[in-house]
Amino acid sequence: MSTTAPAVTGSPSSSSSPPAPVPAPPRAGRAWHARRAAGLLVCVGLVLVLAVLGIGIGAKSIAPGDVVHALLTRDPRSDDWIVVRTSRLPRSLFGIVIGASLGLAGALMQALTRNPLADPGLLGVNAGAAAAVAGSTALLDLGSFSAYVWAALLGAAVAAAVVYLLGTRGRSRATPVRLALAGTAVSAVLTAFVNGLVLLDPLSLNKFRFWQIGTLAGQSGSVLVQVLPFLGAGALLAALLARPLNAIALGEDTARSLGAHPGRTQFATMAAVTLLCGAATAAVGPIAFVGLAVPHLARLITGPDQRWLLPYSAVLAAALLLAADIVGRVVLANEELEAGVVTAFLGAPLFIALVRRKRIAQL
Repeated sequence: MSTTAPAVTGSPSSSSSPPAPVPAPPRAGRAWHARRAAGLLVCVGLVLVLAVLGIGIGAKSIAPGDVVHALLTRDPRSDDWIVVRTSRLPRSLFGIVIGASLGLAGALMQALTRNPLADPGLLGVNAGAAAAVAGSTALLDLGSFSAYVWAALLGAAVAAAVVYLLGTRGRSRATPVRLALAGTAVSAVLTAFVNGLVLLDPLSLNKFRFWQIGTLAGQSGSVLVQVLPFLGAGALLAALLARPLNAIALGEDTARSLGAHPGRTQFATMAAVTLLCGAATAAVGPIAFVGLAVPHLARLITGPDQRWLLPYSAVLAAALLLAADIVGRVVLANEELEAGVVTAFLGAPLFIALVRRKRIAQL
């Protein structure tokens, strides 16, 4: 940030020409960016380490060296190769991709609503996905995870569109408060619809209840391929929104004076959240606290600058989801806790610790 040098009263030169602006020290700016870049690389390294550990840990333990060997070679006769390539590797890839998507969606939601307690479910995306899956299962007898993916994506998109229309209805345009209230109302209605279906037809909704817990286990690579274009489009849109969201954080009037378009930015942010959260929820079910807690942890490192907050949120969320999946495999003997259950246990105390340790950073 540049500063302006104060005028020197009585100086001969001050009366003939305005004071020259004094640029910010270039070394300080480069050092700040270098520290954030180095920290981001460390976080990426942590994700890779957790991914290798996640591939090796489970009912059949595989040494890290054997994991790397199975990843780099092809040996279908080896038990380790079969376990790594068909089960553990897709599971770790799901953890990285889904965790990063939820982290991005959470950071975008908190920036859009300027609410530090906002999470991706606040716009009705999670509730819309769950309602579509429950409705299609009970009414259309859909039972495969591939069918769940498309039903959940459609439900998430419809719910987000309804929330945006309700938030923009009337003479005044959408505001963060109106969007949050509309999302809360739509989520309540859809949750009641899902609970009613589960009570009326519990047998046909057994698979839905398993999906609703949120799990990385048993997912096939084909599901990841189906949702990857939506997640990639959402991540690209999120990257393009970093500067406009920084401008809107200064206030809408100031943002307009800087050339930003608040209405366009709100619509694009909702579209990005719908793509990221809708596709992630469609693939593995709703996973709580990742999108809520991780942006606060990232904000402690980066401050409110969305250009750094978004990538940090993505990487740290991937690390958290991988760690939760690993903990779920080892905490019970001969059993597994689903990742959605573990993130709720890990995320709640983490969020409370962040709040108690330091005042939540201003959005």
